[in-house]
Amino acid sequence: MSSPALPSIAIIPSYLPGLALSALLAALAIFAADSRWLIEHGFSALTLAIVLGMLIGNSVYPRFATQAAPGVGFSKQRLLRLGVMLYGFRLTLQDIGQVGVTGVLIDALVVGSTFTIAYLIGTRWLGLERRTAMMIGIGSSICGAAAVMAAEPVVRARAEQVTVAVATVVVFGTLAIFVYPLLYSLNVLHPLIAGGAHGFGIYAGSTIHEVAQVVAAARSIGSSAADAAVITKMVRVMMLAPFLIGLSLWLARSEEGAQGRKITVPWFAFGFIAIVIFNSLGWLPRPVLAAIAQLDMILLAMAMAALGLTTHVKAIREAGIRPLLLASLLFVWLLVGGGAINHFVSLALL
Repeated sequence: MSSPALPSIAIIPSYLPGLALSALLAALAIFAADSRWLIEHGFSALTLAIVLGMLIGNSVYPRFATQAAPGVGFSKQRLLRLGVMLYGFRLTLQDIGQVGVTGVLIDALVVGSTFTIAYLIGTRWLGLERRTAMMIGIGSSICGAAAVMAAEPVVRARAEQVTVAVATVVVFGTLAIFVYPLLYSLNVLHPLIAGGAHGFGIYAGSTIHEVAQVVAAARSIGSSAADAAVITKMVRVMMLAPFLIGLSLWLARSEEGAQGRKITVPWFAFGFIAIVIFNSLGWLPRPVLAAIAQLDMILLAMAMAALGLTTHVKAIREAGIRPLLLASLLFVWLLVGGGAINHFVSLALL
């Protein structure tokens, strides 16, 4: 299913209030994210943007929601997809070569197993709605909040389901920042993850939720771990596009497909892949790439802010303890199961 056309010139003015509000919150989040304390604790601008959006959305926003709704909706949908596509300028095919077959295989197994476990446990054991289970699984398995937002149009999740998934990424990804350096100290004494700091960096990059959280945790270990962790995480991010394409096909053939659901083609995922391939050619100078990265951050932050504006705290409370329980089980799986995957794959490919 192709994306609807962009708004005509005649109705663009109706988008301005919501776009301005989303941009303001995004700017505040990006500015605040430069705080040293927030950087050290792995809080990204995207996380701050959704928090600011929720604060405004559950206080003064309802008073002018009618006027701002068109622009907020545009930010949450169209700008998000453009932001996901532009994220491809941060990655290259050469990144894959730096972690080798081992890193790619580990990432693929972690992503596939985590999402599968999330879906099965969430729907069968915890009785969660399948969209909620999928969104939490996507956030835990790939790249945190950005993956959750990118999957929203494919899964067709409600705003509160998206926000619950993002909240679990924040909680357990932040916890990982403090847990992984302790695990590294234990690994030095009782090696389970081979390869020293480099091997542990691959483990961290393949199992921690957000890019910012990966950086914060791995830097506490050392530069070798940080380099390996970031590259592994970027390869994991690259799996977002094929994952969304496969998820769309699977949903179209599942129970909902029997009720007339059409395949939702995530065209922005194809755009993401195309941009990664183009970026691998190395034709763009660093200043241009830096400018694109800044623009991309603004677009994604605006999308997060818009999501926060349209999320009601009451809906999150009504979700109950079960989403948090699922996310905690996935966190344990990433720690233990992800460690086992790293261990056995490394042994098999030595």
